[in-house]
Amino acid sequence: MEQARLAAPDRAELVEAARECTFLFTDEEGWPAGVTMSHLFHDGVFWLTAVTGRAHVTAAERDPRVGLVISNLGTDLPGRRMVRVRGRATVHRDRATLDAVLPLLARRLQPRDPDRMHRLLDSPRRVLIRVAPVSYPQTHDSRKIAGDGRGGPTPSRSTEPQRD
Repeated sequence: MEQARLAAPDRAELVEAARECTFLFTDEEGWPAGVTMSHLFHDGVFWLTAVTGRAHVTAAERDPRVGLVISNLGTDLPGRRMVRVRGRATVHRDRATLDAVLPLLARRLQPRDPDRMHRLLDSPRRVLIRVAPVSYPQTHDSRKIAGDGRGGPTPSRSTEPQRD
């Protein structure tokens, strides 16, 4: 389905519009695992937050090879869009990184009251997971498939009524 891949600008639009992703990692027994998390894409990397001791934090520290799956579900973007990100994770606990990133994450997650969200996020044992993308091995854009990939009629290119 090479013809249905997201172009780079569309991928950037999706990553910005979506507020959640599935964070993929390998658990302590070697099984694939994932959790749904909020994310921030800033300066070319993804930022996620959790607390020390959670399985996904421990896993990212054990093996930095992680993945993200992001879809447009819950956004206003038309069609069905998806991207899988292959990345390398770094867990940050230092105050300087927390002070720099938590306010940005708070504004993203709660734009109406970012200060309150920041106070909630800035808790004991808080960590940030930085995911640097290595590749985007799978993407999908149903708008590039006839009938939006669901077998329906192909929408016309113009929404303007025809004039005589």
